[in-house]
Amino acid sequence: MRTRLRMLLAPALVVLVAVSCSAATPPGDTAPVPLSAGGPGTPVVTVAGNRLVDGRGEPVALRGVNRSGTQYACTYGPDTFDGPVDQPAIDAIRSWGVTAVRVSLNEQCWLGLNGLPVGRRAEEHRRDVVDLVDRLTAQGLVVIVDLHWNAPGSTRALGQQPMADRDHAPAFWRSVAATFAANRAVLFDLYNEPYPDRNTASDTAWRCVRDGGTCPGVDFATAGMQELVDAVRSTGAVNPILVAGPQWAGSVDRWLEYRPDDPAQQLVASIHIYGPAPDETACPTQACWDATIAPLALQVPVVIGEMGNMDCTSSVIEPLAAWADGRGIGYLAWGWVTSDCAEEPALISDYGGTPTPYGAGLRDHLRRD
Repeated sequence: MRTRLRMLLAPALVVLVAVSCSAATPPGDTAPVPLSAGGPGTPVVTVAGNRLVDGRGEPVALRGVNRSGTQYACTYGPDTFDGPVDQPAIDAIRSWGVTAVRVSLNEQCWLGLNGLPVGRRAEEHRRDVVDLVDRLTAQGLVVIVDLHWNAPGSTRALGQQPMADRDHAPAFWRSVAATFAANRAVLFDLYNEPYPDRNTASDTAWRCVRDGGTCPGVDFATAGMQELVDAVRSTGAVNPILVAGPQWAGSVDRWLEYRPDDPAQQLVASIHIYGPAPDETACPTQACWDATIAPLALQVPVVIGEMGNMDCTSSVIEPLAAWADGRGIGYLAWGWVTSDCAEEPALISDYGGTPTPYGAGLRDHLRRD
């Protein structure tokens, strides 16, 4: 989701992987990264064919919310999160019938680069994130961690770029993957919303998303999805990986053609869907869902990593959720954050879980299911 950027600038398989603390140490901070272990209630999620399944081989339905804030709160400090993440706050999320939470991260706050995080040490920031993820997964929730805000070189990460940067993103994913390798309820979303080559779905844009390097519309060396998959797998982590396409992650029509290679065979296609016009994304109608997303979901797992209404109603997300339910496609709505729905789709008006009119549509849908 890119609206928060405007607000701030103007928002049945168990694999045990042994990982040393030194393998998880990022270049910007020499303190060891705490390793995530989950807890006794932590589920196991893996890719089997075109589905995400649990440790018994049963399909896992990801129906959830995006817990926004971690990508930007650390840029002005001293808090790691925007809003509470204590047990009552988690209970409020669970009360909606949520099974998954997506947590947005800032690569430089995690790594401790360029003066970030503000007001805290990077080690403290990482410990906060790991603690939240462990508490969520220990209570049976699946967590997706995504690289949301980034910047190359000495530029502070104060927003989202058209692509992941080669300077820091591979190091970020080596560290994050090593940290969460043993927690099999954690999925990795490699880059939130790529939009190279003037936000088009051109051949060049698709190649850029996969291969990185020099890309039109991007003024720095980029890290493509293949490089980031390789960074994750170099740690021994076999967690499922979400891979988006171009157009703000709005296109998947050529996903199979440009999918990166994954030796673990644990890739998930990610798409973001917003509407209605004039703020709609590249695939906003059921005709497009039927033509592009449904066929892809017959071959690989598909997760709608973000969905939302830009008009304070649930006119888009309710039919989309119902459509996805019938096809085994996961979805996470934006966003579990208190905000003006004219600025971004805010599901709640307070962190006790009181829904906005937009959020009430999702809550009622999840509770009916």
